[in-house]
Amino acid sequence: MKRRIIHIDESRCYGCGLCAAACHEGAIEMVDGKARLTREDYCDGLGDCLPACPAGAITFEEREAPAYDHAAVLSAKAAREAAQSAPLPCGCPGSQSRALHRPAAESAPAGACPSQLRQWPVQIKLAPVNAPYFQGCDLLIAADCTAYAYGAFHRDFIQGRVTLIGCPKLDEGDYTEKLTAILAGNDVRSVTVARMTVPCCGGIQRAAEQAVAASGKAVPLHVAVISPDGAITARA
Repeated sequence: MKRRIIHIDESRCYGCGLCAAACHEGAIEMVDGKARLTREDYCDGLGDCLPACPAGAITFEEREAPAYDHAAVLSAKAAREAAQSAPLPCGCPGSQSRALHRPAAESAPAGACPSQLRQWPVQIKLAPVNAPYFQGCDLLIAADCTAYAYGAFHRDFIQGRVTLIGCPKLDEGDYTEKLTAILAGNDVRSVTVARMTVPCCGGIQRAAEQAVAASGKAVPLHVAVISPDGAITARA
């Protein structure tokens, strides 16, 4: 049948994932860093995704397409809700992945210092390998002591970035494999590593460097080294 349906111009899409989040029917998914209409029969043609797209990559078109299958959409929604409410392997519902939407800085009360964190969870071990907020992001990989040592950490490091944290001395295993999977499977624009001056903290820098190399992508990597007294002693 011929009907109204959305069209996504992938050349204009930069992979923010906002349209996928706005599509209540689940017709849009992120594929290889781009939004894609993966289920035409889930698209109702109403266009909740259009105003969510900051790049103007989504428009309507009239063309041959399967009929909107409302029953299938409801069934898929029920399955997603059941999966989200199921106990997680770690037993902690607080580790469920989600984006955090912050109000504009000018709307904050005078003298307030609002959080700049953009997603949850932040622990490298708990972070998903693929999530919409990774697409087109600038990634911060931080040793967890850095935010306590450096007073303006939210302003100077977290703001504008997706944040992952860990402690190479206390956490079991190596981060390299997980970080490689995140970089290889998502369109990450840059990586910033924030670490402490202590020698054991070099593990998080090495893991990030090895992950960038193993991902096969030319992702710019920057390193900031912070001392226990809160000074940035080196930048690269």
